[in-house]
Amino acid sequence: MWLFGETLPQLPAARQPWNRVVDAQPPAGRGTGKPLWYAPAAVLGDAVGALVPAYLAFAATDTAKAVTLAVVAAVAWLLVRAARDRYAEGRLGEGAVLRPALHDWLVMVGMLAVVRAATGEDSPFLLALTALMPSAPASVVAHTLIRRHLIARRRDGRAVHRALVIGAADAVDDLVGHLARRTEHEFVVVGVCPVGEQDPQSLAPVAARLDRCEPPRVTADSAAVLEAARRLGVDAVLVVPGPHLSGTRLRRLSWALHGAGRRLVVVPGLTEVSRRRVGVFSVAGLTMLNVTPPLRRGLAAVVKSVTDRLGAALLIVLLAPVFAAVALVVRLDSPGPVVHRQTRVGRGGVPFTMMKFRTMVADAERLRRQLAGTNERDGRMFKIRRDPRITRAGRLLRRCSLDELPQLFNVVRGDMSLVGPRPPLPDEVARYNEVELRRLAVKPGLTGLWQVSGRSNLSWDETIALDLGYVDNWSPSVDFTVLLRTVRAVIAGTGAY
Repeated sequence: MWLFGETLPQLPAARQPWNRVVDAQPPAGRGTGKPLWYAPAAVLGDAVGALVPAYLAFAATDTAKAVTLAVVAAVAWLLVRAARDRYAEGRLGEGAVLRPALHDWLVMVGMLAVVRAATGEDSPFLLALTALMPSAPASVVAHTLIRRHLIARRRDGRAVHRALVIGAADAVDDLVGHLARRTEHEFVVVGVCPVGEQDPQSLAPVAARLDRCEPPRVTADSAAVLEAARRLGVDAVLVVPGPHLSGTRLRRLSWALHGAGRRLVVVPGLTEVSRRRVGVFSVAGLTMLNVTPPLRRGLAAVVKSVTDRLGAALLIVLLAPVFAAVALVVRLDSPGPVVHRQTRVGRGGVPFTMMKFRTMVADAERLRRQLAGTNERDGRMFKIRRDPRITRAGRLLRRCSLDELPQLFNVVRGDMSLVGPRPPLPDEVARYNEVELRRLAVKPGLTGLWQVSGRSNLSWDETIALDLGYVDNWSPSVDFTVLLRTVRAVIAGTGAY
């Protein structure tokens, strides 16, 4: 999920346990790094995105120094981006794109405001602000294209780092399986090094083995690991800490790896926690991770609530002709009410009446019990690809997601949000386990990660993973990204049935 680079839960690219293939030894001349043109392309995109709009804005007002001011704006933008390491090889194409661009843009505006005050620049401030506004969106586009290209290369097994995994057998299996189910990241495991005699079940070969007890010689661990790393052409060593990998043992291993020019990555075991929620600090010489709680209260939550209601009210006004046209089509297509009202479960398990344009025959609920044995979905949801209850007009409305429009009134009333998990039925919730109940920690949404990631084509486990990722890592920028991707999902109509 990376349209604008926001860190969102990712779906498995394939259901095989191993979906990227690399050679046992890297071929001569084949590097594992990113293409060299990434940095120049990012710099060029940022420069053009700042220079051209600034020049056009100043030239349109016959400003005499249009070229000079545009160049200053572009140079300032590049300096801010470079100072914050946006062009570093290790960061290009990685992680979020939208949030860093907005942060850098605010820094640039503040810096140029200081320069204006110091130099006595007398051009209108609003004109200068307008000239600078396209910088961030242009940067987002440029860096998003780079990210897309990088992910495409990684799916082919290129631009990846060969990794050796160290840890207890079960921990090694968990990490190798998790990495193998995804292809957007930089690591491909080419070997494992279990601690103890138990053999991992992963497909990666056992390259070395460490004793459960800390060895008497400092170099015992490092000799085995370094030999395996050399033999497999490993760039990085991933370590899963455990009871048999003490801090002292891990520290000594880091000395050897760093001395040999190998990268050491410690995997703490946290999953689906966005980077912004994790901080590193030290206490009494111990390195600790601080995980901040999900956003539930405060200014961000207030802004979400106000934005939801105002945005929904505005959309109702703007889409009034569409409401009328759809209502007429539903009325003429089949007998029954235009708007279908159904009990759904909202935040905290509180039921509410959800509205949508009717897309099924009037007695659809009764027929559902007769069709229970034909459910094509695993898990709690009931879905049939060719559901006989859907009307002719209903298929078109579902394809275009127009049947969801009346839910804007639910958003205005506060039952739903513009973005959130799919609103579940009471009988679905009755079968939820403790993990699945966490979906109800936030308001259900008119759109969400489920809707923009394949909808009914997703398995139940994939649906839960997406929803829990949203619940735990929600932020205003995540909502903004989902709303933008909703447009593409509606046009494509993937999984809509």
